[in-house]
Amino acid sequence: MQSQEWPKGSIEETVQNAVKSWEMELSQKTSSNDFKTINPEKFKLIVNGRKGLSGEETLQLGSYNALLKNSLPMEFQYCRADEETFKSSHDAFRSAFPRGFAWEVISVYSGPLVVAYKFRHWGYFEGPFQGHAPTGEMVEFYGIGIMKVDEFMRAEDVEIYYDPAELFAGLLKGPVLNAIAETQQNKSADTSSSHHCPFT
Repeated sequence: MQSQEWPKGSIEETVQNAVKSWEMELSQKTSSNDFKTINPEKFKLIVNGRKGLSGEETLQLGSYNALLKNSLPMEFQYCRADEETFKSSHDAFRSAFPRGFAWEVISVYSGPLVVAYKFRHWGYFEGPFQGHAPTGEMVEFYGIGIMKVDEFMRAEDVEIYYDPAELFAGLLKGPVLNAIAETQQNKSADTSSSHHCPFT
């Protein structure tokens, strides 16, 4: 459930609409030159201090992969963004959050041309995710964004800071689906063995 309904025309509503439009374009368009919400010549997406990605690099990688990519050793990576495609990562999140994975502005600390804001991403975990059963619970995480915009409110630099463990704590909470299948197989084997002759 959205926690804020911002007044029409407020800086909070303006920032929220700008970021939602940018995310929509990132999911729907195939060339950053077609974006209305970014300045394609200057755009960089920087997540948790990593090297910035251009608009085209972000499009090729996919928005989820761009946000989840990290430099941890492989054994500590919750999600291996380098092994995912744009489509596979979007399919995984759409499957996990069939009602959507909403995004909202919680507060805005400074206005254009450098916009600093706190955000919340949330949804109900109602479909499987990377071999984990859904819990039906709300999964959410909070973060901070710093967005440099031009006079047309087109993003030039977007810096996102958040803790991916907040997201994955909810997504990996459900039992592993293979373990569930094995348990069900063992139960059915126990049931079927009860029909055998008791004397053998």
